[in-house]
Amino acid sequence: MASKPVLTPKLIIRALLIGAIVIALAVLPAFIDSYTLRIATGALMWAGLACAWNIVGGYAGYISFGHSAFFGIGAYTTAILMQSNIGASFFVTLLPAIILSIAVAVAIGGPTMRLRGAYFAIATWAFAEMLMQLVTVLDFTGGTAGLSLPAYLNEFFFYYIMLIASAASFIGVWLLIERSRFGFRIKALRDDEPAAESLGIRTNLVKVQSFALSAAITALFGSIYAYWTTYIDPYSVMGPEITDQMVVMVLLGGLGTVWGPALGGVLLWITNRYIWSTFGDTVIYLPILGVIIALVVLFLPNGLISLIVGRQRGKELISRILGKL
Repeated sequence: MASKPVLTPKLIIRALLIGAIVIALAVLPAFIDSYTLRIATGALMWAGLACAWNIVGGYAGYISFGHSAFFGIGAYTTAILMQSNIGASFFVTLLPAIILSIAVAVAIGGPTMRLRGAYFAIATWAFAEMLMQLVTVLDFTGGTAGLSLPAYLNEFFFYYIMLIASAASFIGVWLLIERSRFGFRIKALRDDEPAAESLGIRTNLVKVQSFALSAAITALFGSIYAYWTTYIDPYSVMGPEITDQMVVMVLLGGLGTVWGPALGGVLLWITNRYIWSTFGDTVIYLPILGVIIALVVLFLPNGLISLIVGRQRGKELISRILGKL
């Protein structure tokens, strides 16, 4: 029997399209001003964060409201290690931030991912709130005053760091979840956990592994964000809005898809910045966001990504995941 060709026309077209997007993003800073470059850097960061949350929320089917805690762990680890009394370089701080976030994710995910539905969502939300309150009273985190980091005023550096981190996140997720047995196990427990267990899948282990992977990516972006902004405080890196935006971006772009979070993250962040620059620091962003999400859920349950690639089971998937709450 003839073997199936590895490189199909569809795969080649996708590879060419992705290559064109990567090249366009690589040369983008040469054609835009500093303000637009900063917006583009933020868009890359939020796309990566949405990708991280999608591992747990979209692929494993567990709605986490505690991811701001991992973003804060990454930010505070980098900030503390870069203080003058330690003096670590930025790149040296990345590995401790990722390892610490994985350790915390395993410690928290072990017991909480045995919970189902709204109980898991509440547990992760409570953990994030507890950690934010803890940071406000500790001396080495700077308390409510926060921490300042050594300034590095090079927007090109942060743009390319965000681009590399975001591209690595999406490629890693594609390989691990769309092209490996690990991904099949995650989807199996999401679709029918008792059936997955009956097939010998250690569902609790897979859930904790997916939670730790998601936390590690989130912490990586927290570390970069702290160095980029040069100042952090508990609310700026652990506030609930961080997780809320991740959730909304994934729902907008396409829950449980590879590229949907990228689309949702970029569009929502650009909309946010446009409203901010047009109307100032106002809450008008929130009702506009609510209307957009309602329209997408009603008329595009597969997310905006379905307009490009099409998908048939998004409504069923959203109902299954949200039905657990």
